[in-house]
Amino acid sequence: MKHTVCLIPGDGIGPEVARAARLVVDASGAEINWLELAAGAGAVAKYGDVLPQETLEAIQRYQVALKGPVTTPIGGGFKSVNVQLRKKLNLYAAVRPVRSMPGIQTRYDNVELVVIRENTEGLYSGIENEVTEGVVTSLKVTTRKACERIARFAFRYAHERGRKKVTVFHKANIMKMTDGLFLECARAVRTAEAPDIEYNELIIDNGCMQLVKDPSQFDMLLLENLYGDMVSDLCAGLVGGLGVVPGANIGDTCAVFEAVHGSAPDIAGKNVANPLALIMSAVMMLNYLGETAAAERIKNAYNHVLGRRRLEDLTPDIGGRGTTKTFTEAVIRAMNG
Repeated sequence: MKHTVCLIPGDGIGPEVARAARLVVDASGAEINWLELAAGAGAVAKYGDVLPQETLEAIQRYQVALKGPVTTPIGGGFKSVNVQLRKKLNLYAAVRPVRSMPGIQTRYDNVELVVIRENTEGLYSGIENEVTEGVVTSLKVTTRKACERIARFAFRYAHERGRKKVTVFHKANIMKMTDGLFLECARAVRTAEAPDIEYNELIIDNGCMQLVKDPSQFDMLLLENLYGDMVSDLCAGLVGGLGVVPGANIGDTCAVFEAVHGSAPDIAGKNVANPLALIMSAVMMLNYLGETAAAERIKNAYNHVLGRRRLEDLTPDIGGRGTTKTFTEAVIRAMNG
C-alpha cells in the first residue's frame, strides 16, 4: 500500500536531515509518496506565516507528517510552530522512546524507557497576563478530559508494546488541584482499564533524582505538559542527547513525527548534521503506518552502523569524522547488504 506523507523540512539543518531521512525510507522498500510542505521561519517570506494554511490542511487530509526542526525565537517573535501544530491538530500525546544506542558511550547502559507527555494544556496553554507593571501571571489549565485521554493513551500504549509499568511524575503536594486531577485520572483509568500494568507515582523532583541514579528502574513515564517537556530531554541526556532520540506527536486522527533537536543554524549547510534522530522518527512513522518490515530494516541498519563505529561513517557529534551524506549512505548500504 502506498502512503502519502507530508514532509516538512524545517529550518537550519532541517532540509539536510529531512533529505537524508527521505533517502533512507525510500531505500527501505516502503512505498511513500512524499508531499513537501513549508513551516517555520523559512515559510514567512513566501507565505507570511510560520504555519501556512495549506500545510495544516494537507496534514489534516493525509493524517501523517515527518517534520524536521524549526526555529522558535526566545522571548518574542512568532509563536512556536510545534505548539501550534499540536493544538490545531489536537496531537495530545507526545511519545519519546529513549534507549541506549550501540556504540554511543554514556554513563548508563541498557536504558530502555518511554516518556508519554500530555501535549495540549498545563502551563503551555499560553495564557499569560500582566496584572500590573512588573507583575505577570501564567495560568496552568488542567481538564479532566485531557487527563483521562492521555492516561488512556499511555496504558493502551503499554498493552500494545508489552510494557509492564507506568510511573507518573507530579507535584501534587504543592499543586493539589491541577496535578491532583492528573493523578486522580491516571489512577481511575489504570484501575478500570489496565489493572495488570504496574503503577507508581513520584513527586517530580524525587523522580528526576531517581532517573539520574538508576534509569533502569523505569519503564514508562507519564507526565503533564511542562514536566514532560523537561523530563523527556533529561532522559535523552541519559543516552547521548537529542541527536539520538526520536519523537512523535499523536492524536486521534493525525500524527506528526519529528526530530526533537534544534535547527542548529550554526552548522546548517555544512553537511555535518546528524540525521539519526529524524531517521529514527521515520521508523516510528513507518510502524504507525503498519510498514513494520521496512521500519525494522532501517532500525537494524542504523544499529549496525553505530555499533561498527567506522569513523568515516559517523558525524562529528557522535565521535566520527564523516558527514550527513556518509552516514546516510552507510545506513542504506547496511540495508542492502
